[in-house]
Amino acid sequence: MAVAASMIDLNADLGEGAPNDAALMPLINSANVACGGHAGDVDTMRATVLLARAHGVRIGAHPSYPDRANFGRRSMPLAPSRLVIDITAQLWSLKAVCFEAGVSFSYVKPHGALYNDAARDPVLAKLIADTVREIDPGLALMGLAGGELLAAGRQAGLDVISEAFADRAYRSDGTLQPRDLPGAVLDEEAALAQALSLVEQGGVTAVDGSWLPVQADTLCVHGDNPHALAFVRALRGKLIAA
Repeated sequence: MAVAASMIDLNADLGEGAPNDAALMPLINSANVACGGHAGDVDTMRATVLLARAHGVRIGAHPSYPDRANFGRRSMPLAPSRLVIDITAQLWSLKAVCFEAGVSFSYVKPHGALYNDAARDPVLAKLIADTVREIDPGLALMGLAGGELLAAGRQAGLDVISEAFADRAYRSDGTLQPRDLPGAVLDEEAALAQALSLVEQGGVTAVDGSWLPVQADTLCVHGDNPHALAFVRALRGKLIAA
């Protein structure tokens, strides 16, 4: 089923040290702000939050495994208590920055390996959902469409935001193709086609050629991509034209 372009939410991971944040912010609806796990510090959080406030962009927290060396893209077998402490610290760091700026963040989207692990692992998904609820039951939880994190969020009584990816390849089980495998990140032409497929047809063609239905509330574009700005401009144009 086609979705009106005015209803499409575009989100981007920002505050990660990429150079395009200021230019991207007016083009998106939701900003996932790195809060110190894989990238970011108080200064970058403050700058990103102020940018979002200036452009009326919804703010979300983007916590990760504590793994700056690998940009949060490697799974880490942490004890549950340690992971709860790490996630809690990251969310409270962003809360403090938002309080200073007179705004608040409204959702949590895990980053990288933590996001992908939580999409598959119901135990990890429950840990994240319960941690978010303990911090603020009014927060929403953003996760991969059809994944375990959204199921855990609903079970915890949280609002959930179902996410799809314009620029990442999908496996037939609904998970994302791992970044260390060929074709995991789509080029601009393929990503634009996939975004339109998600919006107009409600699904994507998986890496094995099968059709995968995907129902999502928001589309992610990656702010750390060197071509992110050109891609988002082209994507907005395509969506409006469609």
